[in-house]
Amino acid sequence: MEAMIETCCGIDVHPKSIVCCILDGSLDSNKPKKIQKKFGTTTVALHNALDWMV
Repeated sequence: MEAMIETCCGIDVHPKSIVCCILDGSLDSNKPKKIQKKFGTTTVALHNALDWMV
């Protein structure tokens, strides 16, 4: 399957936390850079997660 997106984010949702994982790399590369961070589930923490992803 051919890659079509250079940057994507997956979110693993738990009752007390979420884990965001960003994969970033050129379409020519088979090894994207992985950036992962854990956040809480309060409103402030979710806003921080959004700011981090953007």
